[in-house]
Amino acid sequence: MTSIGGAEMVDWNLAVATATRLVRPGPEVSRDEARAVVAELRRHAKSSEEHVRSFTGMGTEDTHDTPVLVVDRAGWVRANVEGFRELLKPLLDKMQDKRSGSAGGAVLGAVGGKVTGVELGMLLSFLASRVLGQYETFAPAARDLPAGETGGGRLLLVAPNIVQVERELDVDPHDFRLWVCLHEETHRTQFTAVPWLRDYLEGEIQAFLGETEVDPMTVLERVREAAQTFAGGRTDAEDEAAADGGRSIVELVQTPAQREILGRLTAVMSLLEGHADFVMDGVGPDVVPSVAEIREKFKERRARGASRLDQALRKLLGLDAKLRQYRDGERFVRAVVDEVGMEGFNRVWTSPNTLPTKAEIAKPADWVARVHRKAE
Repeated sequence: MTSIGGAEMVDWNLAVATATRLVRPGPEVSRDEARAVVAELRRHAKSSEEHVRSFTGMGTEDTHDTPVLVVDRAGWVRANVEGFRELLKPLLDKMQDKRSGSAGGAVLGAVGGKVTGVELGMLLSFLASRVLGQYETFAPAARDLPAGETGGGRLLLVAPNIVQVERELDVDPHDFRLWVCLHEETHRTQFTAVPWLRDYLEGEIQAFLGETEVDPMTVLERVREAAQTFAGGRTDAEDEAAADGGRSIVELVQTPAQREILGRLTAVMSLLEGHADFVMDGVGPDVVPSVAEIREKFKERRARGASRLDQALRKLLGLDAKLRQYRDGERFVRAVVDEVGMEGFNRVWTSPNTLPTKAEIAKPADWVARVHRKAE
């Protein structure tokens, strides 16, 4: 592992152990019921492929390099830690190069790896009980988590979370499981049908990380700020600020150059999430009989007020922005499809130049005018 002063920059094993210890237990199910849920999710993931491709008109490369894995919460944690290790390696290598002769580096080397490992574990424990599914774009293979042999991603379906939410919403479980699979399969289709998309995203993320401040004392201060929030070290006033107007973790590390990159990343993530929601609802009426009920109850769940601590955590993690991406992206996709049809919308996948900007996500007509402009 990357290290500073002989100590790990991030204690990845401690992150996994912390998240696994802190994550909430899943819903109670019998062994037979668990097996049935896993089998059904796998069937739905397979059937979703054709539904999504037929609705979107998106051709695709061979999907054998993007396996579908049904996991529990601990499995989701392990997969994401491996993904973080892969994605953050260039940044951690950069920080390692800065450690020599730095007093801050010595301090960070002494405590940073453990603190960061615990903090990462706490973040993942919070998310592990909330994520229903996830397409892992950057997915290195692990012993119990296979990935594509030629660099493809993998699709994770978190079975206990799906069961928990379908029970909370009191909806038909079979319909709900298919509905979730349609959303996640759309992400899988986006990346298998658009070969340049993964490299584009990785380039933007690496550019963002490359602009990250690597002064050890600055990094340590940011870790402490996160630690105080999650350990309850803030005052009531600070908690309210975190919930109402505080900065997310991403915002804590922004430079002017990063804000520009983040604008592009926000636009493409809004597109991907909104497109998945649009497809999920578009396919739904034909294959999910209770889709209207599911969508209504799911929207209510998203909008439902959470506890003050939950609100603070969501703000810190940037989950509020994630919810806006679903809403704004879906509105963009719907407006464009209404204007130029699905084939016209699919020009968005032509190249990075045809992706919408952040401003165009808010004003779909501007994207249509730019990409579909015709000679007078």
